Amino acid sequence: MTQTMQTKEKGWEIGGKRLTSRMFIGSALYPSPAVMEASIKASGAQVVTVSLRRQGVNREAGSSFWELIRALGMEVLPNTAGCHSAKEAITVAQMAREVFSTHWIKLEVIGDQYNLQPDPYETVEAAKVLVKEGFEVFPYTTDDLVVAKKLVDVGCNILMPWGSPIGSGKGLMNPYNLRAIREAFPNMLLIIDAGIGKPSHAIEAMELGYDGILLNSAVALAQDPEAMAKAFALAVEAGRMGYEAGAMQEREFALPSTPTVGTPFWHQNQS
Repeated sequence: MTQTMQTKEKGWEIGGKRLTSRMFIGSALYPSPAVMEASIKASGAQVVTVSLRRQGVNREAGSSFWELIRALGMEVLPNTAGCHSAKEAITVAQMAREVFSTHWIKLEVIGDQYNLQPDPYETVEAAKVLVKEGFEVFPYTTDDLVVAKKLVDVGCNILMPWGSPIGSGKGLMNPYNLRAIREAFPNMLLIIDAGIGKPSHAIEAMELGYDGILLNSAVALAQDPEAMAKAFALAVEAGRMGYEAGAMQEREFALPSTPTVGTPFWHQNQS
C-alpha cells in the first residue's frame, strides 16, 4: 500500500494495536520465500499470520522462516492450524505465546477434514480457556450466528467468520448470514477469514461493514502474487471507503440521474 493510501486511512484499533491497513495476510503456500516477502510488503498489511506447527523453530528451514518474518517488522498473529481438539489448540496457543511473545492467537479447531470447517463445540471450549488465560483470541468460525454468540459469551472481542471454505476462492457463500452477524454485533470487530478468491470478494465483504480481511491462498496462488497483493490492498480500502460513504439504496424502478423538471425544451419552429 502506498504512503498516499495509508494517509487517507484514519486508522483503527484491534487487540490493543493501532493499525492503518485493514488487510491481514498469511505466510503459507508461496512458491518461494522471496515471493512471500515481496507479496507481503506489496500488500501493505501490518499483520501476518504464521503457523507454529508448519515450521519447526529448531530446524534450519524453520529458523530462516522466522528470521524473515521478524525482519518484516509486522505484528505476528500465530494460529493453531491443524488442530482438531480444544486441548490440542490450547497447547499450541501456549507454545506460540512463548515463541512469539504475543498474547494474540488465531484459534482454529478443524472439525471436518474435507471442507476444513471449524468444530463449533471445540472452538468455543478452547476460546473459553484461552480468554481466561489472557489471550486475545481471534476465532475462526463459520457464518453461524449462534456460534458467534457463544464465542462472544465466553469473552471473545473479535470474530473471524469464513466467507467460504479455506482455499476455495468461492467468495461470500452466504452474505445474508454475514450481514446478520454484523447487525447482531454492531460494535464487535469482525474479520472475514477464508474463501476470498478475488479482489471483488474483498470489496463485497468490506461493503457489508466488516472491519478487515484475512487472505492467504488468493495471493499466494495467484499467477503474480505481488501484483495480486497490491490489487487486494486497493480492494480492501475501496470497500471500506464505500461502506463509510454510505451507498445509495437499491430501487425497484428507474430514476433519471438528470432531472427534467425546470429544464428548458427547445422546439423547432415549423411553418
